[in-house]
Amino acid sequence: MRNRIRCLLHAVWHSQYQGFVCLALVLMVMAGPVSAKQTLLVMGDSLSAAYNLPSEQGWVALTAARMKSTHPAWQVVNASVSGETSAGGKSRLPAALKTHKPALVIIELGANDGLRGLPLTQTRANLQAMIRQAKVGGAKVLLIGIQMPPNYGKVYTDGFAAIYTDLAKQEKTALLPFLLAPIAMDRSYFLPDQLHPNAKGQIKLRDHVWPALKPLL
Repeated sequence: MRNRIRCLLHAVWHSQYQGFVCLALVLMVMAGPVSAKQTLLVMGDSLSAAYNLPSEQGWVALTAARMKSTHPAWQVVNASVSGETSAGGKSRLPAALKTHKPALVIIELGANDGLRGLPLTQTRANLQAMIRQAKVGGAKVLLIGIQMPPNYGKVYTDGFAAIYTDLAKQEKTALLPFLLAPIAMDRSYFLPDQLHPNAKGQIKLRDHVWPALKPLL
C-alpha cells in the first residue's frame, strides 16, 4: 500500500495540480474505513409506542437518548405499533429486518393477545417464529414479557407468563420477564386508563429494561 502511494505521489509531483492531488491522497490514507452504526430494532405494542404521550417521552426514545452517550455506535428504530398482536408483529418483522438489518431485536409483544384471551399456543408460536426470524437474520434477541391480571384465572395467567420464560430458555435468548414490574403496583405511574404508563412510568421502564439490554450492546 505504501509503495502504491509513493508511485502516485511521484507521478503527480510535477503536475500543475500537485498540491490538490497530494492533499487528497493524504486525506484518503488518514480517513480509513467508515464504520456503520449498528441498529437496535424494537418490535412492540402500545407499551413501547409511548401511547398517548409525545414519542420522546416513551421508554424506547429515552433509551435511545441514553445510548447516544453510552453506546454511540448504535441507533434505535422503534417499530412498535399500538394495538399490535404477536400475529401482527410476526407479519411485519420480515420487512423490518430487510429494511433495517438490525444487530439486536427487542420483542415486546403479547399483551393484546392476552387481553383478548387468545390461545396461549398461538401467542407462543408467533413469538417463537419472530425470535427465529431475527436470529436467522443474524440478530441477537431480547424478549420482554408481560403478565395478565388475576381475573383471567390462574391457569391462563400462569400459562401466559410461562410463554416468555420457556421461549427464552428454549431459544437461548435474553429475557426480561415482566416489562411493568417496577410500576405495576403503583397506579400513580399510569395514565387515567390505568393500562399505559405515564411519563414518570416511562422513566421507570427505561431503567428497568437497561440492565437486560446493556450486556447485549
